[in-house]
Amino acid sequence: MTLIVVTDLDGTLLDHDSYRWDAAIPALDLLKDREIPLILSSSKTAAEIAPLRETLGFSHCPAIVENGAGILEGGDAAGEDDAGETPYGRLRDVLDALPADLREPFAGFGDWTVEEVAERTGMDIESAARAQARRFSEPGLWSGSEGDLDAFLAALGKHGVSARRGGRFLTLSFGADKADRIAEIAPRYAVDGSDPTVIALGDAPNDVGMLEAADIGIVIANPAHDPLPALKGEADGRIRRSRLPGPEGWNESLLSVINDTNFGV
Repeated sequence: MTLIVVTDLDGTLLDHDSYRWDAAIPALDLLKDREIPLILSSSKTAAEIAPLRETLGFSHCPAIVENGAGILEGGDAAGEDDAGETPYGRLRDVLDALPADLREPFAGFGDWTVEEVAERTGMDIESAARAQARRFSEPGLWSGSEGDLDAFLAALGKHGVSARRGGRFLTLSFGADKADRIAEIAPRYAVDGSDPTVIALGDAPNDVGMLEAADIGIVIANPAHDPLPALKGEADGRIRRSRLPGPEGWNESLLSVINDTNFGV
């Protein structure tokens, strides 16, 4: 059986508060030993994901960046393969053209200084600067009412902009999501015409489509926010939930799935 693993980062492979992943080393080593691709899938930018992917030992694998708005190809150190004009400038133009009463309650990474990004994310300055190197999407915080949020999203929708909620931020982008990118990447690993079995791990609302699209979905516990509601496929066991949070739950759950003798039958 050919497997690929697709994983969210913050709150899933990375600890929600410390961003550490040490607890996941046994499962990461198993993936390397068995040459199972690890596809990082996150709201993070290519500039953020590239050094992490290299440190983890999976720089040869593609990664899904900015909530599925783009792909960082394997071996591409910082997104150079996609150099040139990107959708981010157009997205900011749409955002800034909104009426003031709709625009003002939304503050995105492009509205903040690097110090403010660092403060709001808990990152150091260097990491915050990489998070601001956006190519496809704009995460931010909404400070208005729910009614005004509906009007804000409707106005953006007229220009093809959609929004997804992650663990911390509301992220704006044009088009594709994490599930769309899995559908694009998975066939690359087909063997003899058969697509690989996809295992996906995530913790937040923006991971739901990815979890439900996978052959096996694993919801990682994250006490920092409300648990996800019951997902399609959970009742029949295709989607399961971790016992432990963050990288501890990631490690335990993934080892269990991969080593399960009944898995994939």
